[in-house]
Amino acid sequence: METKGAIMNKQSAEALTPFSPSLHANVQAIRNRFGGSCDLVIRLFSSDAAPERELAIIYVDGIVDSETINESIMEPLMSLKLPQYRYQKGGKLLDALRSCVVSIGSVQEINTMDEALLYMTDGLCIILADGCAAALTADVNGGSQRAVSIAQTQTVIRGPQYGFVENIRTNISLIRRIIRSPDLHVQMHKIGKQTHSNVAVLYLHGIVNEGILKEVYRRLAAIDIDGVLESGYIEEFIQDETFTLFPTLLNTERPDSVAAALLEGRIAVLVDGTPIALMAPTTFFSFFQSPEDYYQRYDIASFVRIIRYVAYIVSMLLPALYIAVTTYHQEMLPTTLLISLAAQREGIPFPGLVEALLMEMTFEVLREAGLRMPRAIGPAISIVGALVLGQSAVQAGIVSAGMVIVVSFTAISNFVMPEFNMAATSRIIRFGFMLMAGMLGFFGIFVSVLFMLIHLTSLRSFGVPYMSPLAPGPTRQGLFRDVFIRLPWWAIVLRPLDMNLRNPKRRPNGKKPPAQRHTDKP
Repeated sequence: METKGAIMNKQSAEALTPFSPSLHANVQAIRNRFGGSCDLVIRLFSSDAAPERELAIIYVDGIVDSETINESIMEPLMSLKLPQYRYQKGGKLLDALRSCVVSIGSVQEINTMDEALLYMTDGLCIILADGCAAALTADVNGGSQRAVSIAQTQTVIRGPQYGFVENIRTNISLIRRIIRSPDLHVQMHKIGKQTHSNVAVLYLHGIVNEGILKEVYRRLAAIDIDGVLESGYIEEFIQDETFTLFPTLLNTERPDSVAAALLEGRIAVLVDGTPIALMAPTTFFSFFQSPEDYYQRYDIASFVRIIRYVAYIVSMLLPALYIAVTTYHQEMLPTTLLISLAAQREGIPFPGLVEALLMEMTFEVLREAGLRMPRAIGPAISIVGALVLGQSAVQAGIVSAGMVIVVSFTAISNFVMPEFNMAATSRIIRFGFMLMAGMLGFFGIFVSVLFMLIHLTSLRSFGVPYMSPLAPGPTRQGLFRDVFIRLPWWAIVLRPLDMNLRNPKRRPNGKKPPAQRHTDKP
């Protein structure tokens, strides 16, 4: 449960409203703050635990577990009787109820109305007693929630199949099941003046860079907004650079990916109400790594990872190269291929740039339509639309068959990326490269790539160079630091050195455990 300081860290500078000793005054104040909402449940009753006192239980229906309230709060209060000396002669009734009656694990005392309102909207139950200028909170969080299921956006063939859900407590428990260490620290924050959304920061104590951790806390504390509905809100507030197409925070819906990031010394940010978690700091090469890379054999994982890099370059440059070659540099093509392309383009009314832009925009519209349409017909519309429109456009002489092939292969290469936000970046940059190729040919492509590399090397993610470990200067880890290839697990000794971790070693040495050799013949 969150501490009182974490609960109130986004309250205004106004003085907090204390409880009144009058039970009915407190109940009426809470009812007025909720404006008579129909889901506010107020139960006034007398209890054998304190026969001469009137008690009240208040909670918001739909976000609590009613069965827990009945079994662990109402039933003990109605059936148990406290000795008089437990709350007389200097004793407190609320202390006696907390220690002897209420059978819920998480119970604490609060003293202000503002705390009570925040706890109630967070799925807790408030216990009030007449004559007490305080209240008890009992954790009875519940209600209808989505069960843990297969990850929807990041599927793997080998490895854990479950993903995060919209409940932040469930998501934290999923990570706890993987990292069963007391060094896994979780700090909860409240962000949003109206939503009061729970935002959890997870890290491994003793490994994480304390400077980066303090910077994460500072950026979260500086967020001033009326509501947070998804982790994308937090991402835009805490990312280093706003005006860049390249994401500087990694997001995932897989608990094993978050656990792996924590073991590398990174920091995870979870937001209540969304299954997408954020991880920081990150580098450009992290977006090419799939969780499955670490579950397959290292040689297979390295081969597939290299394919991803090649596919990413193809998805950005292939249409631009095709435009440049067919428009300005025909001499670079073999004569047979040049004659074939010239025959295809005979009768095409548009230059190569306009033709490529027309096909790319058509494919982007089809992709978006397939995502937004009902799930039952979306894929069918995308496939049929692409086939019908492509074939019809070629037969009508609007585009050439070569351009259809180039655009199709570019789109397929874009789907190879394991991270959607990095794939979306290549889709946007592709149009810039196409325009430069249509105006300046290969020179335009070269200048565009040069500016992109300069921009990439200037980016930071919480102070960590975005192109690390290759830039701003190659480290001793080089290409073998889980960038282009993955070494066997027994050879991976160090965590990423670009974050200056307190404990950079994963294991003592990079030697493979000796295997026992059997020489006996069967």
